[in-house]
Amino acid sequence: MAPRTGRLSGTDMSTFGDAIETIDYHTAGEPFRIVEDGFPTIEGATVGEKRVYAQHSLEVDAVRAMLCQEPRGHSDMYGCFIVAPDDADADFGALFWHNDGYSTACGHGTIALGVWAVQSGRVDANPDGVTAVTIDVPSGRVVAHVKQVAGAVVGVTFENVASYPVRRSLDVDISLGRVVVDVAYGGALYASIAASTLGLEVVPKHASALRAIGREIKWALNDTEVARHASDPRLSGIYGTIIFDDLEETPDGPHQRNVTIFADGRIDRSPCGSGTAARLALLVDDGRMDEEHALIHDSIIGTRFVGRFRPASNCDVSGAIIATVEGMAYQTGRSFFTLDPSDSVGTGFNLA
Repeated sequence: MAPRTGRLSGTDMSTFGDAIETIDYHTAGEPFRIVEDGFPTIEGATVGEKRVYAQHSLEVDAVRAMLCQEPRGHSDMYGCFIVAPDDADADFGALFWHNDGYSTACGHGTIALGVWAVQSGRVDANPDGVTAVTIDVPSGRVVAHVKQVAGAVVGVTFENVASYPVRRSLDVDISLGRVVVDVAYGGALYASIAASTLGLEVVPKHASALRAIGREIKWALNDTEVARHASDPRLSGIYGTIIFDDLEETPDGPHQRNVTIFADGRIDRSPCGSGTAARLALLVDDGRMDEEHALIHDSIIGTRFVGRFRPASNCDVSGAIIATVEGMAYQTGRSFFTLDPSDSVGTGFNLA
């Protein structure tokens, strides 16, 4: 694949003369780059409207590209702009982005934002207890419940929007032939398929094959009826493909390992927070989960989330659940990024 360069036609490159400051985290190995300010104004009364604005704004998108693409980022980079919430009942809003655009949901990012909000003093926190950090995101309102002991963050539980199965046992024709997937919503739409049906395992040595197949399934479904969100077209589109290994049934519940291939062939290093919610919806529908049990959910690199659920009381979809996902995020650094207007590489490039 030829490199994609980031000089955006019509963009005033001189607007990036000032440094953009970021603070970076990782959640279970997946990066998350937070931008508090320094980016162009993003219009919209809600975070959902701001996402649409950003998708069509050359100036906003140039900042996203600059922070994601090489030489300042990499092809699997993830992050967000901190924006105003939809109303005063949330602490702030987050507009999630990655190397191919703007996502509707991000569980690993929500976990990182909870840690950041407490550690930075953005919210008043209980130093020996749990603090609820309420965040408006494009898919709705989510909460990061941040636990501290003696003033140190020790864990986060991400509480998602309603999740539910969308379509079971759906045939998809790809280069390998016909495969069968399940589609579920967890703030974004995901296709799920067992790695064993593809002759693969969710292990690093199979990463290239998993990436290729996951990408192919996503695009095979993306423009079909199953990819249309029932009530909000802005949430439509298959965001990713979850390829999983069913490892064992433990006394606490199912143990699975997955890799989520999201956007356009990006590999989630974490077990994927909103993807974990989608997997929980399917497992509940299968009768394999109840409220007393948990999903032990490992990533391709061996990191772990733990997922639980309760029935959704505020959703009209039959079988909908509210998933909670336990994980932890760690600060990895701070950066100041600049762009010289004379730089021929512009906002950057992707080799893959």
